[in-house]
Amino acid sequence: MELWYTEKQTENHGITTKITETLYSEKTDFQQLDIINTKQFGRMLVLDGMVMTTDVDEFVYHEMISHVALNTHPNPKKVLVVGGGDGGAIREIVKHPSVEKAVLAEIDGGVIESSKKYFPQIASELSGNPRVDVQVIDGIKLIHDHKGEYDVIMVDSTEPVGPAVGLFEKGFYQGIYDALKPDGIMVAQTESPWFNRDLIKRVFKDISSIFPVTRLYTCSIPTYPSGLWSFTIGSKQHDPLEVDASKIKDLGTKYYNAEIHHAVFKLPNFVAELTRD
Repeated sequence: MELWYTEKQTENHGITTKITETLYSEKTDFQQLDIINTKQFGRMLVLDGMVMTTDVDEFVYHEMISHVALNTHPNPKKVLVVGGGDGGAIREIVKHPSVEKAVLAEIDGGVIESSKKYFPQIASELSGNPRVDVQVIDGIKLIHDHKGEYDVIMVDSTEPVGPAVGLFEKGFYQGIYDALKPDGIMVAQTESPWFNRDLIKRVFKDISSIFPVTRLYTCSIPTYPSGLWSFTIGSKQHDPLEVDASKIKDLGTKYYNAEIHHAVFKLPNFVAELTRD
């Protein structure tokens, strides 16, 4: 008998993939956590029935939430990741030699521990790296308690349901602004331009009302809804469009490079219109 996993991405659409086994299943204090082994994408982390990451395509998301902002900031030293308990963003952050401290604020310790066990290549920097500070804490609270401390803050959240709802609200973005240094930068994953148009438009409007520089960019992630994914950057000073491509160093990435840095801001008309009033 064949086994298949299906994620219902909207009321009318889903993706399905053949699986060989369920490796782990747990009801944490915050969400249903499952790890399955798939034929096409290797191991897959699923939270509340939604695909979070896989062995095969994880590098796209983690590189693109990290390196665009880090290469826009001229000297990022202290970086915070809100969410991101699988550790992929942290792994990419510490590739930058200027970073002295990378803080992970993940509300669900179960995600951290299961990622260490089942996704060691993603969670590789969550243990034993003196530059990494892993905290099981509500990221909203941490940001509130640390004003003016961070050069870059990344919001590596799940979809806006359950414990992640507060990470898509204007008050949270204002809190991020206050937690950043005078030339700080934030970046947040902001869902699919096909399925979450209203959310992207609202978030872009909220962030642009707080940050002087706000940009939307996209990339291709096959296991995320529609395959086209968006990120929104808010910056107090530095514009990612003005980065000198010749100064972007090769850090051994698989998706991100100097040409990609600028290309991802070239938006199709139906996506660009989400950035206009």
